[in-house]
Amino acid sequence: MASVNISRQLSQLENANNPQQRSEGYNTLLSNILTSHTDLPASLVAYVRSILSDSIGVIHSRPLLSAFVEQYRTLSNNDAKLESGTTIVELLAPRIVSYEQQDTDIKFILADAYETDEDFGNSAKTLQTITLDSSQRNVSDDDKARVWMRICRCYLEEDDPTNALTYLNKIKQVIYNVTDQATRLQFQLSQARISDSQRQFLDASSSYLALSTETIIDEDERLQALSAAITCAVLAPAGPLRARQLGKLYKDDRASEVKEFGILEKIFLDRLLSSTEVSAFAAELKDHQLAKTADGSTVLDKAVLEHNLLAVSRLYQNISIRNLGLLLGVNAERAEGYAAGMIESNRLSGSIDQIEGVIYFNTKDGGPDAVLSLNLRAWDANVQGLAEEVEKVTTMLQREEPSWYDSVVATA
Repeated sequence: MASVNISRQLSQLENANNPQQRSEGYNTLLSNILTSHTDLPASLVAYVRSILSDSIGVIHSRPLLSAFVEQYRTLSNNDAKLESGTTIVELLAPRIVSYEQQDTDIKFILADAYETDEDFGNSAKTLQTITLDSSQRNVSDDDKARVWMRICRCYLEEDDPTNALTYLNKIKQVIYNVTDQATRLQFQLSQARISDSQRQFLDASSSYLALSTETIIDEDERLQALSAAITCAVLAPAGPLRARQLGKLYKDDRASEVKEFGILEKIFLDRLLSSTEVSAFAAELKDHQLAKTADGSTVLDKAVLEHNLLAVSRLYQNISIRNLGLLLGVNAERAEGYAAGMIESNRLSGSIDQIEGVIYFNTKDGGPDAVLSLNLRAWDANVQGLAEEVEKVTTMLQREEPSWYDSVVATA
């Protein structure tokens, strides 16, 4: 509660007859309140309650409230700003139509104060109450996107991708009309972070890679985005889509500058990953990237196992399930389960002979006959290549030595 002295002065100002003197009196009193630091939150609330009273009237109270907002913005006492701000917003709620701009400004200031205290949840909730579809003032798509983007980022700081996605989807409706480059970049980054947190690693990798090519941001930040793109690509499920993304990253001239290049190169070249390399990579991952999957393994464990399975398929035409498990560092049953899942989803070309306990790679038919068929196709391809080379030599001879060529053909 405000002091007796403050309350008495406010009462006198409310009953003053001269609007000019009353306005000057309010401004002087506000300066005294801000410098006295005595019951500051209560005094600020009492001041706003007074200028909003019916005896002042909207015409005179609106400029007084605007002047208060400017002073309130510069208040260095963050605790006082938070304590008074929440109550002031409640006072304005039933009068928001008359004081919409001032209400918006106070909510922005209050959100800043919450973020200073790293209370991003309350900052988001405060920003959500700002009126963006207004008949009193024109709110551009840039302004709407800026508010929604800030809410989205606050929820991401709170590790709440679900609510963050809600506001990201709002931005998608207007993003093509947004001209502010900073908002567009933040949109790209938030899109990548949400995909990353929801384990949609291929989408996240693509978004991070696109962000890493934006020349408007610093070189260090671009490399950081490229690093995140590689990390997400490594964590993505093995298969053609990931292989395509890994190819884009590996061919990027900047890839060798980031520490993830070693594991990227091995995966792109279908080389087996050692446990030491995997452990070093895992040490740099975020918590959600190390979350457990349904079978008790981490996302990284699954990604590495699937990659090593693909690498094995490049080295062998067939292998026993037991030996496959030894190579992958898991039991035979689990190795067979992963292989079956990848074959079923068309991420691995092969078949499983459960009776013989053998996995055949590079064919959908399976079995020894299929391997023989594969060898015959390879033989046919080699013969065709040889025939084409002979044809090239023959054509060159005909062009360079036509008379000799004609005589040889005539005697053949």
